[in-house]
Order: sequence, then structure tokens, then C-alpha cells
Amino acid sequence: MVSETRKDKLALATRISQNLNGPSEAIVGFHNLLTEEVRRTGPTAALEDLQKIGVAADTLVQMVELSGKGAHQISADKDAQAKLRHDLRSPINAIIGYSEMVLDDFEADLKPSARSDINAILSEARKLALQIDSTISDADIPQSAEDSDRDQEIAASLERSLASSDAGREALTGRILVIDDEAANREILTRLLERRGHSVRSVGSASETFEALDREGFDLVLLDILMPEVNGIDVLERMKKDPPWREIPVVMVSGLNETNAIAKCISVGAEDYLPKPIDPVLLHARVDACMERSRWRAKELAFTNEITYERDRADKLLHSMLPAPVIKRLNNGETNIADRFVGATIIFADIVEFTPLVARMDAGDLILELSNLFTAFDDLATLHGIEKIKTIGDAYMAASGIPLHREDHAHAAISFARDILRTMSDSTVSSAGLQIRIGIHSGPVIAGLIGRKRSIYDVWGETVNLASRLEATGRSGHIHISAETKDALGDHLPNAEAQTHFVKGVGEITSYFVS
Repeated sequence: MVSETRKDKLALATRISQNLNGPSEAIVGFHNLLTEEVRRTGPTAALEDLQKIGVAADTLVQMVELSGKGAHQISADKDAQAKLRHDLRSPINAIIGYSEMVLDDFEADLKPSARSDINAILSEARKLALQIDSTISDADIPQSAEDSDRDQEIAASLERSLASSDAGREALTGRILVIDDEAANREILTRLLERRGHSVRSVGSASETFEALDREGFDLVLLDILMPEVNGIDVLERMKKDPPWREIPVVMVSGLNETNAIAKCISVGAEDYLPKPIDPVLLHARVDACMERSRWRAKELAFTNEITYERDRADKLLHSMLPAPVIKRLNNGETNIADRFVGATIIFADIVEFTPLVARMDAGDLILELSNLFTAFDDLATLHGIEKIKTIGDAYMAASGIPLHREDHAHAAISFARDILRTMSDSTVSSAGLQIRIGIHSGPVIAGLIGRKRSIYDVWGETVNLASRLEATGRSGHIHISAETKDALGDHLPNAEAQTHFVKGVGEITSYFVS
């Protein structure tokens, strides 16, 4: 249990913090806003009195802070309490007095926002004056039972939180770089950190810092601001611009009580700020917090990299199954992808006498043969801008002019088909000496994405049917094209061999063989 004396001391400290810190800090805040406004818009003659208000406000904040820290000394000392109440009134009276003077002397020249800030300062100062007696009470000024109970409750809650055990927390240790030009400061920090189990490297200059960062890995950097040659802020900026060092958390350490310097460090990327002389408790708390955040960032980065890797794998797989323009439309939210193309060319390539081959070849050898062959066809399709549609057993189906229209769809199809024939004679691709026949027809088609499971981008129409028929009635080692494809080629095939024949479902047609 917390002793009654301990409770009383905590209750007084709590009361001071609750009742006096807020108004005093508000006064400083409004004063800063007011001074900035007057410097910008005038009247500049008011700045002298505003400076006096600022001095009194800073004094008040320091006195309130010290009274909170010294609550254990004044909790049972009526004389000390009376002196503190008297001392606090002096800066409050100065703040009120000079604020009223500024209003009286310059009200007509002040902007409405500036007058509002002065009135806010006066309001907070007067409220603070009324709260002094009820906050720092002695026997002559008793507290109400309700206020006393509230303070005791807050004090007891704070005591429980401070006494709670950290035994269940993992002790975070790491490799820490200490940078300070003073050898004594480096020794103090090193010894304090090593006692907590950290591995510490200390250096005294910027050049040593960059050399250490180049050669070693660190989990945290403690960096002094005031150093000769290159100061700590410049070192910090260099670190945050260098990708290998950017993610290392940095805690700035300095006896420089300068808000602008601290703000600059935070804006550049410092994780935290530690004032000198070093308070061991504060040092370990901030180092532990930085190490904890660093570990979580490392886990987050690893998780993000894993997600990126899996997403890239999924994208690669998706691009191997669907055309890039179709994937883009899916990503944009389209669910029903279907298009009509007035002019496209369909290509069918089929292995000659493949069925007998299946009966006499080993299954593994057969699949390897087909895989090598169709992989080579895939590479040729990419080379010529042809869209592979699918494989049907030993047949390879592709289309030119979809899913993006191109005027030279027939020319691209013929070039692709000729390269297929050349590939068939390459023993490194087809060791079984296979032959192939190719059928090509040009005309209108419908293309679209179908299915939810193993979705496929496919094409439909009479153009597809006739291309398949031309392949089936073709010759080994030749390209069998329709009259429509020859017309689309113009004078590209002057020596094509013509033939007239009957095609089931179509009737009599004229087609052409291209070797």
C-alpha cells in the first residue's frame, strides 16, 4: 500500500500539475502567437511591453515546474506554501499589468486577433491567480472533501502505474553508435548503455561517424548537436539522405537549450531529443522506445517486402495468362470485358501425326518436347506482337490485332508463322523431328474474358472457325491462308499457290499455300 505521506505528496504534485501547469503554459502559448502577430503587423512600439510579458511568463512556467518537483518538500511546510503562493503572484501580476497596458496604449492599432490573444492571456492569468490558494493550501485554506478525494484518487492511480512491473517485457538490446566530441560524455553514455546490455561504439567526429557507418551496422545512433567542424545537424542531414543509413533511428543529445535547434533536428528526421546533463532514467526510456519502434519498423518493412514479392509473383503469373491491356482494365474495375474487332487475323498451328507419337514416346519426353516447342512459339509471339490465345492438345492458337488493334495484323501473322516453320527445323527446339501445318484467316472476331476459375481471354466467330479448317486441310511445312488474308497482305505474297476446295460449313473457297 502507498503510505499516507506518499499519497499526500503525490496529491499535491498532481494538484499543481492539474491546476497551474495548464494556465501557465497557455499564457506562454498565447504570448508567442501575439508577439509573432505584432512583429508582422504592428504596432512595433508594443514589442517592449510584450517582451516583459514573455519574461514574466517564462519565469512563471519555471516556478510552477519547480513547485511540482518540490511538492514533497512543501507538502507539510505551511511557511513554504505561503512563500510559494506569494512568489507565484509576482509574475502573474506582471503579466496582467503589462497586458492591460498594451491594451490601453495600443488598442486602436492592434489587429482583432492580437486583441483576442491579449484577452486570452489576461483570462488565463486571472484564473491562475484565483487557483493558487486552492491549489497550494495550508491549514488556513482547507480543501473541499471532493477536491481532496479526487487528488488522492489521481495520486493513487499514478502510483500504481509507476509501480507496475516491466518484467514481462522483452529486454531490447542492440548495437548503438555514440557520437560526441567530449571524451567524458562518450564514456558516460557508453558505460550507461553497456550496463543495459547494449553493444556500443563511440566516435568523436563526423569523419569517424561516416567511417563507422560505412563499416558497421547500427540499431541506433546517439548524436551530439554541438561538435567542431561538422555539427550534429549536418551529420543528421547527411545520414537521412543516404539510403543505407536513412532508416537508422537517431536521438540527438545536447545541452543546447534552443527550441529552433531541436525543431530542426526533428524536422530533418531525428527520432527523439535528449538534454544534457544525461538523466539515466530518461536515457534508457528513450533508447528503449527507439529500439522498440525500430524493431517494429523492421518487421513492417519485412512484411511489406514479402507482400511486394508475392504481389509481383501474382502479377507475373497473371501476365502469363492474360494480355496486359486486359489486366489494366480489370484493375480499373471492369468486370465484363468483351470487344468486337472488325479486322484481326487468327493463327492455328498443329503438329502433324501427333497422336501416333503419343503412343510411342515416354510421357516425360513427350511433355518436354511440347514444352520446348510451345515455349519457343511464345517467344516468337512476343517478338512479333502476337497474342497467344491457348493451346488445345498439340495445337497452338494465336491472334494478331487483338486486344489492341493494328493495321498490319495480317503481315505480323505471316511473319510469325514463317518463324514457326523455321523453329521446327531447329534440333535444339524439336529433337523428335516434328512437322507442323499452319492455318491463317483474317476477318471480324469477338474477344473477351470468360470464367471465374482459370479465366481465359478467348476469341469467337466464323473467322476462328475458318482458320481452324484451313489448318486441318493444310500441308506439312506450309502456311495455308484464306483469300481474305491474302487481300490484307496486298502484294506481300506474289507467288502464293492457289487452290479451290470445299470447306465443311463454309462451302467452296479459294485458299493459298505459302511455303
